[in-house]
Amino acid sequence: MKCEICERGCIISQNGIGACGLYENNGKEIVEKFPNKYLIACPISIETMPMLHFYSGQKFLQISTVGCNFNCPGCVSTVIVKEMNSKSKALKELTPEEVINEAKRNNCIGIAFLMNDPIASFQTFIKVSEVAKTNGLLVGCSSNTYFTEVSLNKIAKYLDFINIGFKGMSDDTYFKCGGSTVKPVIRNMKILHEKGVHIEVSCMYSNSNKEEVLELAKNIGEISADIPLQIMRFIPLEGADCSLEPSIKEAEELQKQLRQLLNYVYLFNSPGTDLLNTYCPKCGELIYKRDFYGPMGAKLRPIKDYDFAKKEICSSCGFKLSSKGTLAEIKYQEGAFQGGYPFTRALEMIESILITIGVSDKNKIVKVWESVLCNKQLENLHVNIQNLNTYIESIRNFGKVINYENEAEELANYLEEKLSLIQKGLTSVKDKPRVYYAMGKALFCIKGERMENQLVEAAGGISVSKELDCSGRPGMKISVEQLNKLNPDVIFISAFISNSVEDFYDECIKAEIDVGAVRNKKIYAHLAPGWDFGSPRWILGLMYIANVLHPDIYNFDVVKEAKEFYEKFYKIEFSLTDINRSFAKPSNKWKLNE
Repeated sequence: MKCEICERGCIISQNGIGACGLYENNGKEIVEKFPNKYLIACPISIETMPMLHFYSGQKFLQISTVGCNFNCPGCVSTVIVKEMNSKSKALKELTPEEVINEAKRNNCIGIAFLMNDPIASFQTFIKVSEVAKTNGLLVGCSSNTYFTEVSLNKIAKYLDFINIGFKGMSDDTYFKCGGSTVKPVIRNMKILHEKGVHIEVSCMYSNSNKEEVLELAKNIGEISADIPLQIMRFIPLEGADCSLEPSIKEAEELQKQLRQLLNYVYLFNSPGTDLLNTYCPKCGELIYKRDFYGPMGAKLRPIKDYDFAKKEICSSCGFKLSSKGTLAEIKYQEGAFQGGYPFTRALEMIESILITIGVSDKNKIVKVWESVLCNKQLENLHVNIQNLNTYIESIRNFGKVINYENEAEELANYLEEKLSLIQKGLTSVKDKPRVYYAMGKALFCIKGERMENQLVEAAGGISVSKELDCSGRPGMKISVEQLNKLNPDVIFISAFISNSVEDFYDECIKAEIDVGAVRNKKIYAHLAPGWDFGSPRWILGLMYIANVLHPDIYNFDVVKEAKEFYEKFYKIEFSLTDINRSFAKPSNKWKLNE
């Protein structure tokens, strides 16, 4: 029997399953193996989906399951589409009616299926959509949109909005993900537009696919130049090659080219860029201001003299903007690790600890995930991973869950010994340098409570970020005046979503940032990702920061320390060329056992 849900078109024998492992042939029809199961059901603001031109700032109920019909290299959702067990007790069973009741209880105006693909839970999503519509709720999703025409026609009548995730514009790109050709996605985009569904398109931009992104923009423009295009600057995760990551500068230059083809083009995964903002296509007036809000996400920020009633019309030239729905007057703030992809980063941070204590069994990792999720410990995790001592206690606690107490103790002792060594060196320090931590660009300030700033203080610096009322996730964009007032002596660039020192410095000069760190060229980037947040490898970052802040006291050979750390805890050689931006995986060649 042929599965007609996605264009992979699996032929499934009786009692067999398809390639995605999510559907089976029961002898009569193709049915969903895990119906009505949810890993996440929580309220979010629509920009974190991300959806930028549809009911801006409004609250929707995010629903996410596990699994996917694709298997894309460097997937940002690997922990839930490949590693989380579909039978895990962390998944909640909710009927369609219960899902809708949850949305109404949280005053959500609609349902948004995201993070993994609704194709992974198609029949359940259809039923939820039916009930949502009878209750007057909006319905939408993020999807690779590899629907067959049969399944597209079933779901399209319920959809109000969709974020279509293109993998590229070549058949080879889709073959690498498990498909065969890009043609069904182009066909489906045209059909959805004809049916009046609000469409926004997202696409990864890497160093290998610039021409494909330009070709995609041309195809979108042939349908409508008003369809927003979201460029996701490629962050190499899992097995992806780190050389595929373009710089923020390169991504911004591509956006300028794309704006010649489309009215609305946005750049994601680039903290501090202005290219998440909406500008009038005719006169360039700033309409909406947004901040980076974690991988693949954005957060609406208020503009002075915000006019909530007239946001569809440019106040300067009267141009009618391409957007749907009313703007929210009350800003919704997600809880810890809620709202789009930060949830996956939470699971990856747990996984990073487990891999470092020697766990390679996927089932053991899932057991710890279940312990955190079933006991509603995400909020505590969010707090504990920011503080060095509670981070170390988390290592011990996770070790207990899976009977890895000795291995956990070994890692905890190692971290405590290095910490103690650094603390002893600071006993006679009187003058502490003022240190600012940025992510991506200079004006994107990492908020004071985060681990990066705790590392600064542990290494004998003063975290000036703590002097700001900085919200957001993981921080927010500040003004040149604010940064100049802080006047840091030293600036560190985040090791997660980073930037080159050269580009960073050039942008500081261009923006007229006049602080000691810029004048004296004391701007530093870590030697490797994962060295200041999200992984026990933060200890290597701490040693590096200590070297920079107090070279008269510390002289750690951090490359040698990294080699010893990798050999001791990962049992592999340390190689800068094999490290990407994954928190958990110590190398892009690292594989978990099934």
